Amino acid sequence: MEAAIIVIVLLFVFAFLRVPIAISLAVSSIVGLYMVDFSLNTVIQKMFTGVNSTTLMAIPGFVFAGLIMAKGGISKYLIECIRSWVGHTKGGLSVVTVITCMIFAAISGSSPATAAAIGAIMIPMMVKAGYEKSYSMGLVAAAGTLGILIPPSIPLILYGSVSEQSTGRLFSAGILPGILLGFALIVYAVIVAHRKNYGGLPKVPLKDRWLPTLRATWGLVMPVLILGSIYTGIVTPTEASFLAALYAIIISILVYREMTWSQFVEITKESINTTSMIFLIIAAALVFGMFLTTEQVPQDFAAWVSDSGFNKWTFLIIVSLLFFVLGMFLEPTAIILITLPILLPIISALEIDVIHFAIIMVVNMELGMITPPVGLNLFVVSGITGEKVEKVIKGVIPFFMIFIIVLILIIIFPQISLFLT
Repeated sequence: MEAAIIVIVLLFVFAFLRVPIAISLAVSSIVGLYMVDFSLNTVIQKMFTGVNSTTLMAIPGFVFAGLIMAKGGISKYLIECIRSWVGHTKGGLSVVTVITCMIFAAISGSSPATAAAIGAIMIPMMVKAGYEKSYSMGLVAAAGTLGILIPPSIPLILYGSVSEQSTGRLFSAGILPGILLGFALIVYAVIVAHRKNYGGLPKVPLKDRWLPTLRATWGLVMPVLILGSIYTGIVTPTEASFLAALYAIIISILVYREMTWSQFVEITKESINTTSMIFLIIAAALVFGMFLTTEQVPQDFAAWVSDSGFNKWTFLIIVSLLFFVLGMFLEPTAIILITLPILLPIISALEIDVIHFAIIMVVNMELGMITPPVGLNLFVVSGITGEKVEKVIKGVIPFFMIFIIVLILIIIFPQISLFLT
């Protein structure tokens, strides 16, 4: 127990000093293992064998595909298509933003990538049409979180790896909750538009809508290609990720012709940096898991919950609050890898469906993505607009209640998550 306390204290100290989470986890865990006379010779081996996983190889594929989409013209033509159909309605640009985020999410698996790709185009367009800038930034930050809920989702891939659940089933579980949250955001955006008189763009004649629709077809087909190939069993999620990347490269270079060689090199570098960060966190979290197992922290925590007489509803409320707090300081990858090994025995003991719990966990993490002080989407939107983070936070606050309502519905009605699995 003494070692566990020291590890927790070290984690807080490192967090206060703004040490990267991967370094914080690895160093504090190694100190803890050293204190309990654990053989440190196995640490490096555990780090390498842990990331040597076919399932985890889907992560670089979807990261790469998402970046190519964002910078190769696919996201731009998707926006033009949806704008031509609904951009003229009251709050139409809000609807365009959310729908495009949903489509982009169904390809990229990443919230920051979704917020950056859509926000760079839609925020200036919304401001020009008379929308408040803080509201526009808040909407993009909130809708961008759909990137980790609507499949393919990088957090769900990690969840499946840790919990040994089918990635395909987890992806299926994220579809209806993702659509529900997207629909809720659209309804709220339309209500706000009517209340604040946010108009749309000039109506595009019907005959002029088909050209942008035809151009966007390549991007619209992409989610069908990825998810359809997974659910029909033609490819695994890992194979689908690289199929998506190859498809995006071909469309961006040969069809749209909007990606130069220098852009491709930059995209490759960025995807390597992002993937390296994720895998370093995974490797460090595996060492942390070794420490937890050695100290029997999951078993002790499960026994405490059992002795406290918590039912599954009380547990889900407490865990949701825990995820909310953790989301204020950590990114989803770290939260899954730190908490899930501890929580799995309790989930089993309380007879909570592991797939259902995955969706509850991810929706909580979506809230974390837009919660200060370290909500990642807040900084992404701040970066692409050049505005202070405080202004983005002001715009995103009204969307909190939407997320909480959807989270409550998902907790109360498990079939929202489980119907398609």
